Amino acid sequence: MTNLLGIISDTHEDTRMIRKATRILRDRSPALVVHCGDIISPPVLELFTGLPMRFVYGNNDGERSGLLKKCAELGFIGIEDTAIFELAGKRFFANHGTRSSVIDEAVSSQRYDYVLHGHTHMQRNDLQGCTRIINPGALFSADAYSIAFLTPETGVVEFVEIPE
Repeated sequence: MTNLLGIISDTHEDTRMIRKATRILRDRSPALVVHCGDIISPPVLELFTGLPMRFVYGNNDGERSGLLKKCAELGFIGIEDTAIFELAGKRFFANHGTRSSVIDEAVSSQRYDYVLHGHTHMQRNDLQGCTRIINPGALFSADAYSIAFLTPETGVVEFVEIPE
């Protein structure tokens, strides 16, 4: 089984772009896909059915109770402000990044191998100490639309552009 991690963020209810991205995610069969927030509305979650998903809330996810309920209906783990989990023996921290101080504190703590976030709509792949910070980019209102894949054991990050 692969330990490949898919990372997606800031989809902003753009169903056309989400369908394109989920096709690529399904083709790569990741062990887990993390959505770093700004889903917008509960029905959009249906587009992720069949993928092993974890979601965090973004600053534009106003229908929080509806998103939580829909996650439960679809059999997803749920949705939270911050997700902390392990994959392939590595520790992860995922948060939308609305408040950059939350991301900065997670990084400076050096307790996590990987800190995942969205919000800026810009790709990021930085290493600070022993923590790699990854933002997959966005599928809405960005110079280029993208998602990311991470191989946790090696730290290799691949950004995949999603054509319009």
